[in-house]
Amino acid sequence: MTEIEKMQKGKWHDANFDPELLGKRRAAEFLCFDFNHSRPESKEQFEALKKLLGGSVPEGLTLLAPVYFDYGFNTHFGENVFVNHGCYFMDGNTIDIGKNAFIGPFCGFYTSSHPLNYIDRNKGLERALPIHIGDNCWLGANVSILQGVTIGSGCVIAAGSVVTKDLPDNALAAGVPATVKKYIEQ
Repeated sequence: MTEIEKMQKGKWHDANFDPELLGKRRAAEFLCFDFNHSRPESKEQFEALKKLLGGSVPEGLTLLAPVYFDYGFNTHFGENVFVNHGCYFMDGNTIDIGKNAFIGPFCGFYTSSHPLNYIDRNKGLERALPIHIGDNCWLGANVSILQGVTIGSGCVIAAGSVVTKDLPDNALAAGVPATVKKYIEQ
């Protein structure tokens, strides 16, 4: 099994020294540079985003520069998603964001983690688990979503929260770690 196959299956893999993964991250870094340094809403910016996301851009997607992706092709946006400035998508595994999501500035989506023991960590090992965000969610500024988390539809996550566990539909969550404060009547 290749390192990219291990990565996509959520297994421990060599993320730091494998030439194929290094090349894919470098390509995404160049495309992020092109996107971030193009005139907003220009053809150049759109083309960089299209390549970054693997060939298509969903209807109504608004991504404000700067934005950063580890790979790009592992992040999937629904229609009418708004992503504010400074967001980071550590997409070693899939990040699925439902339609009509509002993502505040400087949010981070972190699918990857490293071993706790330094011997394995120094080998470049990493494990990436998917993140799922439901439809009609709003993430305030500086929200961090950690690996393996599913956030239900209709959720609101307060600014500065760190989401470490799944959240059910229509939850208002806040804190570090984020906990459900109440449920939203839709």
